[in-house]
Amino acid sequence: MYLTIETLIINFSPRATDQEFPTLILAAGASSRYGRPKMLLPMGERQGILLDRAIELGRVLSRDVRVVCGAWYPLIRFRCSSQPTAWLRSPDWYQGLSASLATGLASMGPKARGVFVLLADQPLLDVDSLRAFGEAARFVPNQPVAADYDGRPGVPAYLPRWLWPELMELEGDRGAGALLASVRATRVDIPGVHDDVDTPEDWQEVRSRLSQTGRTTRQSRR
Repeated sequence: MYLTIETLIINFSPRATDQEFPTLILAAGASSRYGRPKMLLPMGERQGILLDRAIELGRVLSRDVRVVCGAWYPLIRFRCSSQPTAWLRSPDWYQGLSASLATGLASMGPKARGVFVLLADQPLLDVDSLRAFGEAARFVPNQPVAADYDGRPGVPAYLPRWLWPELMELEGDRGAGALLASVRATRVDIPGVHDDVDTPEDWQEVRSRLSQTGRTTRQSRR
């Protein structure tokens, strides 16, 4: 099912608390394709590192932001300027995304109705679209909602609590994409989902686009 953000946010009520809808950032990988810890990549003057940007994006969805770490911990924690609500170290991080996701879900309290999941290496996510996605998910809290990847659901994603037992059973370096597809998650357009950072070449392209965005922003403020 694919719906526009505008369709989903009608009558959104802002009364839900952040504890009911926390954000989980998956940042436990070893950055093997990059060759060094990509979470420490500098975003630019006074902008911190790549993980700072992920935390900033996470706060668009909820003030309760939790970061799942593994490789390069505690180095990334000490280098990060933005401190999340909690740092969660996944003991089995090397097993892949499924282990990181399980660690994050296990940290959630009884008040949580669902959780937003972000990857830490998508710095070009459109903030307005991300905010609308969060509002849409809060309006339909029992419905899985995910970014649209050319017809497939992916991260950023909203995972309602009823889906967590199945997510906890995932194994290996598997995210929630296949499961989200099987339960017919609502797919929404979030520009920037394809611009993740896996290799130095990816980072060069992202940095170039970030620089262009910065120039546009500075010009608009004059």
